[in-house]
Amino acid sequence: MGTESCGRCGHHMVSRDTLSLQKVWAWWVVGLICYIPANLYPMLATRTLVSKDEGTIIGGAVELAHHGSWGIALIIIFASVVIPIGKFMAVAALALGVKNGSRMSPLRRHQLYEVVEYIGRWSMIDVFVVAILSSLVQLGSLASIQPGKASLFFALSVIFTMLSAQSFDSRMIWDQEDGNPDLPPARPPAPPVLPDASAQSGPETPPETAQKAPA
Repeated sequence: MGTESCGRCGHHMVSRDTLSLQKVWAWWVVGLICYIPANLYPMLATRTLVSKDEGTIIGGAVELAHHGSWGIALIIIFASVVIPIGKFMAVAALALGVKNGSRMSPLRRHQLYEVVEYIGRWSMIDVFVVAILSSLVQLGSLASIQPGKASLFFALSVIFTMLSAQSFDSRMIWDQEDGNPDLPPARPPAPPVLPDASAQSGPETPPETAQKAPA
């Protein structure tokens, strides 16, 4: 099928990857494992003449909030906590929906997949900020900023999550609607509750019996 072309757009048609879900879960688990130390280890290490400070992602956001920078703190929480956890949940929901069926319509699931693909390009914003600060704040023995261990784990988590999303074949969302025999059928909707016909019509009347003629 790889040599055939689409009659409408002319692009080559690619067969479905039978190991797509296995790849999705493999990258997903590795990304989740890397995300845990990304929140435990320090993201930045600030060194001055008199002190050395190391802060995690959550700790840095809390410190900014204490100093009145609520907007920056919310941006850090949203970009470093809400978006990664949301991506993990969305990719897992898409994979489980293909495997076991989902109550969401295929259109909604495809829109969710498009959102995951769109926000994936913005997931490295924390790593970019750390790299910029590390390159700009280098004052020799006076002050310096170095990236912490968490920056490496966070970058790996973002990369593995992006690979997990890219390994997901969105055509599998629609295969269940088209009746693909290679995939399990979608979960059927609950049957409607019909009123009892016997309760509305009242008690049944016994059939009339034929009368015998007198002898």
